[in-house]
Amino acid sequence: MEQVPFDNPASLLRPVRHGNAFEETIERLLQTIKLGLFAAGDKLPAERELSEQLGVSRATLREALAELQKAGYVEVQRGRYGGTYVALKLPAGRGEGTALDPAEVDDALAFRTVLEPAAASLAARAKLSPRERRHLLDSLADVATAPAELYRPKDARFHVAVAELAGSPSLAAAVADVRARINDLLDRIPFLEPNLEHSNRQHQRIVDAILRGDDEEARRAMEDHLLGTASLLHGFLGPGEE
Repeated sequence: MEQVPFDNPASLLRPVRHGNAFEETIERLLQTIKLGLFAAGDKLPAERELSEQLGVSRATLREALAELQKAGYVEVQRGRYGGTYVALKLPAGRGEGTALDPAEVDDALAFRTVLEPAAASLAARAKLSPRERRHLLDSLADVATAPAELYRPKDARFHVAVAELAGSPSLAAAVADVRARINDLLDRIPFLEPNLEHSNRQHQRIVDAILRGDDEEARRAMEDHLLGTASLLHGFLGPGEE
């Protein structure tokens, strides 16, 4: 089994494709921020590491970071502890007024339904080290105690953590991709406190199943959890065509 990448969130960054290096660098960096892989106030890795991970020049990376700074997603600090940091308060979502194709909602939810239960099942079957078990429990605690304004990125980080323990970097990257799409959709609907409480109970059920090695229960628990999110999104955003 390959080493899980949770000790280095940048390892989930995939190289950009050729032709739109600047735009895709923006996309990849925003994904790590919105998913909570780099949380509010976290320092981003050095330019050299980020540029190598993304497969872009440092000039392109600097240009992308400069635009993210203008948009309010990152802050640059000077001096002894200088570097680029994720902003403590991220800009509000701006997609609420744009048209949404209901089929896009169905597509993202269907893809997620395939990926995440499989990831939970594989994580339960894996021989987890004490460090990996602690990572999962820490991610659970972070989302369970998160204030409303930080709940969604912490929730996303929990789901990616489950996928990281499955032992497949490709699967973890795919889960991160689809969770970024789900986050964009979730930004369009209101927070519902009872739903957050229900989600936290379901998260606990998923973790309990993984830690005791019950792969079937881990799969079922994740499927049940995803159905709740799907119901909310369909309710607020409308179902796609049957």
